[in-house]
Amino acid sequence: MSTTDAALAAEQSPDLEFFWDPVCPFAWITSRWVEKVIAQTGYSVDWRFISLRVLNQHRDYATEFPPGYEQGHTAGLRMLRVAAKVRAELGRDQMGPLYDAMGQHYWEMPKGSGLRDRIGTAEHTAETLATAGLPTEYAFAVDDDSWDAEISTETELALSRTGRDVGTPIITFEPPDGLSFFGPVISRVPSDEQAVPLWNAVIELARFPGFAELKRSLREAPQLNVLGTLTDTPEMEDWEAGSRKAHKPS
Repeated sequence: MSTTDAALAAEQSPDLEFFWDPVCPFAWITSRWVEKVIAQTGYSVDWRFISLRVLNQHRDYATEFPPGYEQGHTAGLRMLRVAAKVRAELGRDQMGPLYDAMGQHYWEMPKGSGLRDRIGTAEHTAETLATAGLPTEYAFAVDDDSWDAEISTETELALSRTGRDVGTPIITFEPPDGLSFFGPVISRVPSDEQAVPLWNAVIELARFPGFAELKRSLREAPQLNVLGTLTDTPEMEDWEAGSRKAHKPS
């Protein structure tokens, strides 16, 4: 690659690559934080795919996860098929608005909305596409497993940067050669005033080549409308290997 080509590639590279699955509550909360940072800093973000269904394909859902997780992770994969088709045909700049719309039609809905049986269906996905201003006929791609290879490849790319004992989201700072991490995992969206200072603290850690992990399993319940957990005094939960420990099969 010539010096000119290298400079052009660097200029076109986003500041961040954010790997998301639409059914991960922590990915959604972190993405809302990132959107606030974007608004205040002008950061560019490439919204990329990681599938929890692909990531956990080797695990036994019946014994290792609470009830409903396999259905939820499969719904996420179905929605990512639609996102992959939209990206291929309409461009990467549609991913931010589409992810935002998917979140609005899931995480921002009130508890008791009956979404468990609708999430990942063509009907529900068509509603998200309409909110994003995209053609609703793309919703039928939920059943098109020809996109699974691309989603799996992108999932493997994210894992190749972090190692496999992680979840979602995964963020690459200054891609493709910058460091990548699982998280930051947060349970509530920071205020506008908190967003950039908190982000700058993360950047300082990410720029240190020897930094590997800062973690605790005890965390607030995700502050999300659909879970009915939006409260001034959130309940503390113990999480293990991607799910609430108390809800796993005994």
